[in-house]
Amino acid sequence: MTLHLRPIHFTDAPFAYPDGHVARLAGGLQWFAAYEVIEPAARRIVAVADIAQLGARAATLHARITAPRAPWVLGERTLRFDQPQVAAILNVTPDSFSDGGAHVDDPAGAASAGMAMAAAGAALIDVGGESTRPGAALVWEEDEARRVAPVVERLARAGALASVDTRKAAVMEAALSAGAAIVNDLSALLWDERALAIVARSGAPVILMHSPDPKAGGHGRPGYRDVVTEVFDWLEARVDAVVAAGVDRTRIMVDPGIGFGKSLADNLALLNGLALLHGLGCPLMLGASRKRLIGALDHEAPVAARLGGSVALAIAGAQAGVQVLRVHDVPETVQALRVWRGLRDRALSATS
Repeated sequence: MTLHLRPIHFTDAPFAYPDGHVARLAGGLQWFAAYEVIEPAARRIVAVADIAQLGARAATLHARITAPRAPWVLGERTLRFDQPQVAAILNVTPDSFSDGGAHVDDPAGAASAGMAMAAAGAALIDVGGESTRPGAALVWEEDEARRVAPVVERLARAGALASVDTRKAAVMEAALSAGAAIVNDLSALLWDERALAIVARSGAPVILMHSPDPKAGGHGRPGYRDVVTEVFDWLEARVDAVVAAGVDRTRIMVDPGIGFGKSLADNLALLNGLALLHGLGCPLMLGASRKRLIGALDHEAPVAARLGGSVALAIAGAQAGVQVLRVHDVPETVQALRVWRGLRDRALSATS
């Protein structure tokens, strides 16, 4: 394990500090005054003003952590990363863990539901045609493409920004041809050997999710020594590989893969350590909506009764500087973020 930096000591605004003593997190709404420095044999706290003393690796991470994330200009639409945005989950499967069957074999109804989520404040509609729950059956790629492409086409024609949630190259091709602007691959372009070339050739941005066994479905349980730094290292290597294949680093988003090959303790550690992942220099996506960890913390609450926990995790993500929150419950999450944004704006103006 090499050196890692986790931003800590968050503050309302920079105005009460001397120049250079606080830094802005990824060009967003959060400011911080120190790092937890994580090395193989020790952890310590170092002030932002002293980070230059830690060498080249720390300087690289600090530059990535503080650099604003370039917006994604996608035709007539732009996805900005200077404040948290909502990506709406739109499943067109019969067996997804949360809302499977709600829109299967009904492209018009699915697109209408997606447009309703866009009207409620979702910046992105993430369309998936295969369940990723543990034990879910593999869907033939042509069947998955037939589920996804007509929905994407209707959304794009109506002016919504759509992404395709798939690990299959043929589905990516079909969805991109239908108007999808972004590829969201839970296997980080490792499941299908054609996927990386397709994304690189298309110029579409891509979301790379961590899982310990992407070729097997993502739900293996390897046993981590330090889940936060190990997830970081895996994603760092994957981002480097995708960049080397021709995808611009500014067009890559990363997702820590909450619930994929991770225990409850692992998931909680990742959520508490999210700010460390800004050292990858990419926008972050957090997909914790209605996940099993909420039920585990609340008397085994069923999927339909996990709204409160989902919103709490979304706000925790916003506090850690996450740029995109992937959720089922769009109106409630958007409202929570608007209140959170109001608090941040007030904190900034009160100290200026």
